[in-house]
Amino acid sequence: MSDPADAPSGYVPGRHRIDDYGGGGFRFADMSHRGSILALPTGVRAIDIRTHADIDASLIDLALAESGGLDVLIIGSGKDLLPLAAPLRARLRDAGVGCEPMATAAAVRTYNLLVDEGRRVGALLVAVG
Repeated sequence: MSDPADAPSGYVPGRHRIDDYGGGGFRFADMSHRGSILALPTGVRAIDIRTHADIDASLIDLALAESGGLDVLIIGSGKDLLPLAAPLRARLRDAGVGCEPMATAAAVRTYNLLVDEGRRVGALLVAVG
């Protein structure tokens, strides 16, 4: 398996379902990646966060800038459901993007379902062990 971190800037273009998760990473697009990811309609990017607390405004701005337009951004907060900070939720709301925080396992399932429906969805997924 190849690793999206080997691609330029740790980026794999295109819309991809998440085939599997756990063990500190994700499988998608016939690849595996150890670490967290940002999955958008335009591509999947490796992101350098280890916990929910690492999610900041620059990461939300990256999701908004690279998405090509989203209706909703799913936040997979790790093993447990944790709320997204109010200023970050406001940043998404001001851009007209809904925010759905959930544990990473539920986030992967929900993201895949919405991708299958053809929805404009993105997912910021914190890797879980």
